[in-house]
Amino acid sequence: MDRLDNTIRPYAWGSPTAIPHLLGIEPTGEPQAEMWMGAHPGAPSRTDRGTLVEVIDADPEKELGPAAVAKFGPRLPFLLKILAAGAPLSLQVHPDLEQAKEGYADEERRGIPVDAPHRNYKDANHKPELICALTEFDGLCGFRDPLAAAGLLDDLGVDSLKPYVDLLHAHPEDAALREVLTAILTADPEEMSRTVAEAATACTHLGGAYAPYADIAHHYPGDPGVIAAMLLNHVRLQPGEALYLGAGVPHAYLNGLGVEIMANSDNVLRCGLTPKHVDVPELLRIVRFRPSDPGVLRPEASPDGEELYETPIDEFRLSRYVLPEAGSAHDLTRATPQILLCTAGSVRAGEHDLTPGRSVFVPAGEKAEVSGTGTLFRATVVA
Repeated sequence: MDRLDNTIRPYAWGSPTAIPHLLGIEPTGEPQAEMWMGAHPGAPSRTDRGTLVEVIDADPEKELGPAAVAKFGPRLPFLLKILAAGAPLSLQVHPDLEQAKEGYADEERRGIPVDAPHRNYKDANHKPELICALTEFDGLCGFRDPLAAAGLLDDLGVDSLKPYVDLLHAHPEDAALREVLTAILTADPEEMSRTVAEAATACTHLGGAYAPYADIAHHYPGDPGVIAAMLLNHVRLQPGEALYLGAGVPHAYLNGLGVEIMANSDNVLRCGLTPKHVDVPELLRIVRFRPSDPGVLRPEASPDGEELYETPIDEFRLSRYVLPEAGSAHDLTRATPQILLCTAGSVRAGEHDLTPGRSVFVPAGEKAEVSGTGTLFRATVVA
């Protein structure tokens, strides 16, 4: 096993205290948004053998196992994170694999630099993701029923929202949602800014179900994404609950600490709550305009103590172990690569003692025995 030394990303929306509190260190006063564990070239984990990218590149089949290399190529196909949202992230959606390949090839043909601010596709991969709450965690996920969204907007009493309310009563539902989101994102910026300001005042006054949108508007005054956010389901996860975000599902994380895992990709189409580029035509091509339940996941327990978060993709597999007794041991050896992350208590993984926020990389087939009293997340692949 390799103990991982991981980079913390200081994005502006990050909580200044949540990750330091988990790690048991003093806050710096700066936002600390994400701690990355994996072999993403932007911030690979470091080991005593070099970065995890260098370790895997030196012998992919030994580190990842023949089955994983055959299925995903000579790279770790997932990125594991601790995510600490102190403010809302951008409202966003991810492409499916075919859309990512098409979009990436098109932008390559057009010669758009990969670091250009208006580029949508940084790579040719999809980006399904899963967030598991460590604290209460607020987010937006998927479209509400259009009539429910219409009621939410109508009760604000803002005259300039009435056309959207009327559109949401139209049929079919997918066309109604498409038309409303298009209208919101293409509205005159000054008029939309006034609408958002009126809506924010009403949300603050009403409170209750409107409180999350008042907070979003506080962080993003005048942003059309505030109105777009009201088309989506608000969900509050309790610790241990999770959300799976598949392709085409609009979503945003609002507040809380969680363990996130995703396919290794940087492809994001933004819908609002951001100063970054919003490509409305491409966004409308990617979004799946159908109302859905957020689909809160709770782990399925197996006899050996593993609690698995079921997802429909193979690039990652996330589970956890809640170890109640220091004397009991679990053999987690697998023929696929693993990252083991402690989030509570004290866990012994091989020769490494893990406290909250500490992690190890386990090469494919490497003996992986764990013991202790605490909570351990296990990230691997299906190969």
